Formats: sequence, C-alpha cells, structure tokens
Amino acid sequence: MFVDHLIFATGPQGLQADAERLADALGTEYKNGGFHPRFGTRNHIIPLAGHRYVEVVEVLDHPVADQAMFGKAVRARSEMGGGWMGWAVSVDDIAPYEERLGRASVPGSRQFPDGRRLEWVQIGIKGLMADPQLPYFLQWKSDASLLPAALSGSVALKEIEISGSADRLSEWLAHPVADSLDGVALKLVSPNGQPGINTVTFETAKGLVTI
Repeated sequence: MFVDHLIFATGPQGLQADAERLADALGTEYKNGGFHPRFGTRNHIIPLAGHRYVEVVEVLDHPVADQAMFGKAVRARSEMGGGWMGWAVSVDDIAPYEERLGRASVPGSRQFPDGRRLEWVQIGIKGLMADPQLPYFLQWKSDASLLPAALSGSVALKEIEISGSADRLSEWLAHPVADSLDGVALKLVSPNGQPGINTVTFETAKGLVTI
C-alpha cells in the first residue's frame, strides 16, 4: 500500500491560479496533466519526491461531471471554496478492496495534452465523499513511463494532518494506522466539524512548508 497522491480541489480563481500558487509556495513547478474524460474534470500535477504528487483538479462544465462520483466530489469541494479534497493510496491488486467494499472498481483515464492516455481503476470515492478522512484506492494499469511517478520531483511529503480517527482509517484500509503510513507522518486530530485533511506539510529547499 503506497501513499500515492493528494487531491486539491480548485477554488474561485481556477486551476492555473491554484496550481501556480501551490507550486510557488513549494518552490517547484507544476505540469499540465490534461483531462479525465470519464469524470468531467481536468488537472495539473505537482511532482513530489518518492514518486508521489499533488493533483490540483477542477471540474468541467460537462454533463459527465454530474454523473461521475469523482466529478461530483470535486464540484462539492470547489463549491465550498476549494482546498484539500482527499488523498489516494495505490495498490498492486484492487480485487481484495472490491470484495471488501462489495462493489466493482471503476475505470479511470487521463488524456495528456500530447494525446497520450493514462489508465487505472479506482474504488472508494463514495467513502471519501461520505467521510473525507478516508483515502480512495487505485491500481495503475498503464506502463510505468506514463505514471505521474515518472515526474518525481525534489519536494517531499512529510505529514498529513487529518481530522479523523486512527481506528476508522485502520478499518477502511484493512491496515493498522497509528502515527504514520508508508513513511508519511499522519497527525490525527479530533474532528471539529467536518472530517478530512486539515493541512499538509512538505520538506522543500526553503524548509518545511505547511499548506
């Protein structure tokens, strides 16, 4: 189980402005990720060290965004002003998670600006929407050269502060969670309102940066 990426839903300023702001805060650059034809969204990618990344995502004015769970989740977070929407863990085999959650994973894809296509399957967006402390699960299907991890950068993900419960996370992941997961520190605090990601801390050339 690998802490794969963090999802930041855009606010009123839009995708490019939020991607630029986050990349500037971290002292790095972002990449134009393309769009998700199945979800009605598009994204920019901020590569991180250790084959992780930040996904800055924006919902499109397209009918598919009103049908796809991921599109609905992005729209809901953006309508709240934007910010950290959730996180994702990648797994080698998604079948055990399909069996445990009692439903099939759904295919996902991203069309790059140059026409290439990245593909995966995912499950758990409903869980994230109901309880935003929970990550969703994905299994990459494309060649490793197409994965966001191939863009690995120098900024390191150090800590995720989450309003939530270690017991709930452990149950969801079917994996014990205490103060870290896959080398990333998890700071779990009691929810004061909506559960979910409060802040994320990165190690940068400028020192620790918390967003």
